[in-house]
Amino acid sequence: MYVEKSIVQSVEVINNSTFLLKVLSPSIASAIKPGQFCNVKVSESNFPLLRRPFSICDVENESIFFLFDLHGEGTKILSKKNVGDELDILGPLGKGFNLEGNYETAVIVAGGLGSAPFPFLIKKMDPAKNIKCLVGARSSELVVTYQLKNAFIATDDGSEGFKGNVVELLKNEIHSLQKIRIFACGPNVMLKALQEYCIANKLDCQISVECPMACGFGICQGCPIETYDKQSYKLVCKDGPVFNADEVSL
Repeated sequence: MYVEKSIVQSVEVINNSTFLLKVLSPSIASAIKPGQFCNVKVSESNFPLLRRPFSICDVENESIFFLFDLHGEGTKILSKKNVGDELDILGPLGKGFNLEGNYETAVIVAGGLGSAPFPFLIKKMDPAKNIKCLVGARSSELVVTYQLKNAFIATDDGSEGFKGNVVELLKNEIHSLQKIRIFACGPNVMLKALQEYCIANKLDCQISVECPMACGFGICQGCPIETYDKQSYKLVCKDGPVFNADEVSL
């Protein structure tokens, strides 16, 4: 884990509300595993007070990419950064996806901006694996498929691709797939539906859980999540954000 003064290299608009931030951050870039995140101090002042957690979207040499939506003051400030600006970044944090094991097809299930951590996961995956991406959104304007390949779309209103949610799309597609492992990220309501389906059907599935976080490494104890048997709890920042589907209760 590093605290690194990182230099903004670009801020690109992906769609109406989604941005792609590229920063030069050599030390953090050298240590990242797919599914990890960073805590970013978005301004040099004390506002906003807390750092903001962002999934690491991709890594290219010494540069890191973050995909983010506008949903508050922190992301609004970040969207207005200029090339050459400096950002204080803490990372990499958390435990990422486990790519090892006996599976032939990697099924990526992403809801909304839940597609953010998967470009780097795809880059690091064994080239022999088949990869299929299922991407869900409320409507076509909100679909984010940045750097995803073999992507199939589901929209709630039917404006693009399959009409329905991405878990329903998975149920439609899964019968044609063999020896799969599912990698998922998105709103918790989507992950809960996916979790129930995967546990009921004994499917190998890892989920990346979204949760408000403060410190990002377990000191503040601010992001507890119950274990699936409800006998204990884990911290999303330190024990996750990636968990096996039968590990935590959503």
